[in-house]
Amino acid sequence: MKIKSTLESYSKNNSIVTIGTFDGVHIGHQKIIGQLVELAELKNLQAVVLTFFPHPRMVLQMDANIKLINTIDEKSKLLGAFGVDHLVIKEFTKDFSRLTALEFVRDVLVNKLHIKHIIIGYDHRFGRNRTANISDLKEFGEIYDFEVTEISAQDIDAVTVSSTKIRAALDAGNIKIANSYLGYNFMLTGSVEKGKSLGKKIGFPTANLHIEESFKLIPKNGVYVVKSYFEDTAVYGMMNIGTNPTVNGEDQTIEVHFFDFDKDIYHMSIEVQLLKWLRSEQKFNSVEALKVQLNLDRDTSLDYIKNTYD
Repeated sequence: MKIKSTLESYSKNNSIVTIGTFDGVHIGHQKIIGQLVELAELKNLQAVVLTFFPHPRMVLQMDANIKLINTIDEKSKLLGAFGVDHLVIKEFTKDFSRLTALEFVRDVLVNKLHIKHIIIGYDHRFGRNRTANISDLKEFGEIYDFEVTEISAQDIDAVTVSSTKIRAALDAGNIKIANSYLGYNFMLTGSVEKGKSLGKKIGFPTANLHIEESFKLIPKNGVYVVKSYFEDTAVYGMMNIGTNPTVNGEDQTIEVHFFDFDKDIYHMSIEVQLLKWLRSEQKFNSVEALKVQLNLDRDTSLDYIKNTYD
């Protein structure tokens, strides 16, 4: 899949396009993407997803607290895996939001993306002040020679419900529910940075994960069973999200202890997939008591991994 950061960088190939934030690229989105890719192959068109960043709410409503399921890199990886040819990431600005419906269709969809077909929700609104609807889009299609496929109310509702349930599940630490709606394992992606090495001192060295994107949704504090890949080999472990109250920590950290793994991964970018919630973060009376619990967590994690993946 080719990733374009400007409309101008898209090729002149005729396309079939769908538009949206596609946060999570979950099972509801995957149904739409599958339809996009299938029609692209049938009609010999390029399958294009047009998305926007920053999220429109960040720009129009100045909502700095919005939390998204995916980073741009994570979203790109997922869309590529589902067969999309081009991901066009248009910078969303106030000026862009002021384009009229005609300007958006003519200048963006037709002249830049060369659309011959668009797949869009029945309730899609576009143009300045979101005044145009799908009926208007179909009229533009007759003028500019492109087809419109309407996503039904039922399918749009499924997308909305899935997104809501995924966020609620992650906030509650219910990884099983979140992953079932995503259709894949929820992931955290970041760089490994040096910490205080407290885990190493008690026999549980950890990779401290730094996530650059402040908008990335971080699940509920607690201990999780996780998996990463290094050189295409799955490596399992357990992860703590929290403040390390036993040692009087204050800031939230994300620390991963990988089982039977001793490679130097400092400064590497890694993806950590969350598989199962184990327990809430606790404050223990001593570091020794914490160590006892960590050994129990490891045994529980290894039993889960053996029974689920072996």
